[in-house]
Amino acid sequence: MQDFFIQDKDYKNLNFSKDKLHKGEYENCTFTNCNFSNKNLSGYEFIECEFINCDLSLCPINDTAFKEIQFIECKLVGLHFDTCNTFLLEMEFVSCQLNLASFYKLNLPKTKFKDCKLIEVDFIETNLTASVFENCDLHLAQFEYSILEKVDFRTAINYNINPETNKISKAKFSLSNIHGLLTKYNIDIE
Repeated sequence: MQDFFIQDKDYKNLNFSKDKLHKGEYENCTFTNCNFSNKNLSGYEFIECEFINCDLSLCPINDTAFKEIQFIECKLVGLHFDTCNTFLLEMEFVSCQLNLASFYKLNLPKTKFKDCKLIEVDFIETNLTASVFENCDLHLAQFEYSILEKVDFRTAINYNINPETNKISKAKFSLSNIHGLLTKYNIDIE
């Protein structure tokens, strides 16, 4: 049981790297222009919250709950989402920087990534069924033994996906970026 329950509160322009954020459950709260970088958020619970223009880079998030969360224009560099609480885990990312983040072995069907930088992100053994990568840069993102069925990659760039080691049935790709499925074959496509 959490010590604090906070509902319907707006937090603006706060530096939680220095200021206190009570460990507890935050429901329907909005965090705008807040700095959480390196803050230990382990064990916190966020339900139906929005993070807008926040920096959560390198935050420990062991057993942190993210239920119906929107991250908008956030910096989430190096976050290990694979260590957070997976019960009812649901997130959406819009215009976020997720470089070096890890979603290893997570179950994330229907997750939306829009206008995001996902450089060197770990999607190994991740279930992304019916997710969308709209205008996302997936340079050096790792997809191995991932479930990518019905995923929309049509406007994504720089992905490298091996069809032999990932489930890609009914996934959508654009003809102009199809080379991302053929990289392992070391062939020239013109």
